[in-house]
Amino acid sequence: MAEPRGSVSGIHQEHRVKFYGLSTCIWCRKTRQFLEDEKVAFDFVYVDLLQGDEREAVKDEIQKWNPRLSFPTIVIDETTCVVGFKTDELKEALGL
Repeated sequence: MAEPRGSVSGIHQEHRVKFYGLSTCIWCRKTRQFLEDEKVAFDFVYVDLLQGDEREAVKDEIQKWNPRLSFPTIVIDETTCVVGFKTDELKEALGL
């Protein structure tokens, strides 16, 4: 089973990247794989693996960026948000 939270190292560390996803979501898996393939360093949270107050706090955090609370949600440098499997938008936002 996947860990609910963690960090992935990579050579691209120019941006602070937070990945919010669901462990069962194919689009989340594809987006995470894209970030890993591009060697982007990022922190991740699988919301469905959290419980109680921690889960609610993370959902509130995501809704500041993505009111629909859809996944995946990627927040870059606390200034940019990309929702969904959108590799072109991620490449542009990350300067890849």
